[in-house]
Amino acid sequence: MTGYERMMTAIRRQGVPDKVPIWELIINRPVIKALCPDLLSAEKVARYEWGSAGGFLLQADFIEREGLDGITVFEDIEIRRQIDAETYVDEWGITWRTEEHGIPYAVGHPIQQESDLDNYRAPDPDADHRLASLELAVKRFKGEKCIVFLSHEAFEFSHYLRGLDNLLLDFVLNPAFVHRLARIVMDYKTRVLERAAEMGADVLCTGDDYASREAPIMSPTHFREFLLPYLREAVNVAQHRGIPFLKHTDGNLWPILDDIVDTGIACLDPLEPIAGMDMGCVKQAYGHRIALAGNIDCGQLLPFGSRDDVVAAVKETLAKGAANGGFILASSNSIHPAVRPENYRTMVEAGREFGAYPLDERMLEEYGARDYIARYR
Repeated sequence: MTGYERMMTAIRRQGVPDKVPIWELIINRPVIKALCPDLLSAEKVARYEWGSAGGFLLQADFIEREGLDGITVFEDIEIRRQIDAETYVDEWGITWRTEEHGIPYAVGHPIQQESDLDNYRAPDPDADHRLASLELAVKRFKGEKCIVFLSHEAFEFSHYLRGLDNLLLDFVLNPAFVHRLARIVMDYKTRVLERAAEMGADVLCTGDDYASREAPIMSPTHFREFLLPYLREAVNVAQHRGIPFLKHTDGNLWPILDDIVDTGIACLDPLEPIAGMDMGCVKQAYGHRIALAGNIDCGQLLPFGSRDDVVAAVKETLAKGAANGGFILASSNSIHPAVRPENYRTMVEAGREFGAYPLDERMLEEYGARDYIARYR
């Protein structure tokens, strides 16, 4: 089977593929550099840094080299103003600062009060550069690897625009403002998702995170009022075009998990075990309705665990999540800069070795009753 066939069989829960597919939402540059240093040689750095699609080129080369089954593609956002070497302002007016390992964080928010929305205009979702990376992905990987297009719903970009603390206060103090801001974001995001589906994305995905390790960061009531309608809008874009929708959100989702699944998502990622999202429990409760992805801890296990620890965690996750299909092996968030590169490679190699169908019955029996994350709680 191709990576595309493997991923789609799992996401659509159409029986079992030849082996468990392996995919990752994000693989950050330090891990790529450690495992494949030639991909960041001096003569190649320029093309990887040039233009908004430069980051895609690095991801694509790495994923092809490692033989992963899917690739995540981001929408392309232009830099409008460079403040200094680490700080810039994007098309939305959001100020970003890039940390030591290349990960940007929003540090400036253009919507300081409701009146700022009166003259605010979102970027053009139909801009020519918006889907440059996706166009490259379709030309290079269509039919061979599953192309997962990553965008957002209203929540994440609303708090980039407003500031998270301010937005959560607005849930209580000014609900109408929250919906007004969300509408601006969603008019843009749904159009970008529509274009991505038309261009050839195999799966649509949104990455708004709803929860911490302990619980959702808002009450279930506020989730249903301010987030859920916009998640439904994003899911509907995929459903109307007959392609699956993969929802990524970290944290302990149990108080809102019924709501998320009821939107019609096809797959949920990344199921953080350290946040109480035990793969076996989620599979038992929802495996008949959705596919599942993730569950290999990237907070403690992948940065600090031994090779044997990683292999055991992969076996346990396969035993709990992969029986009868409907499962994609991935980390519990992303392959971030603190992940030990050799542990990531061990995860992938173990997934290939022990993820061939039919799964080993002894592995299912022995590892299905284990709880590798207990030592890290």
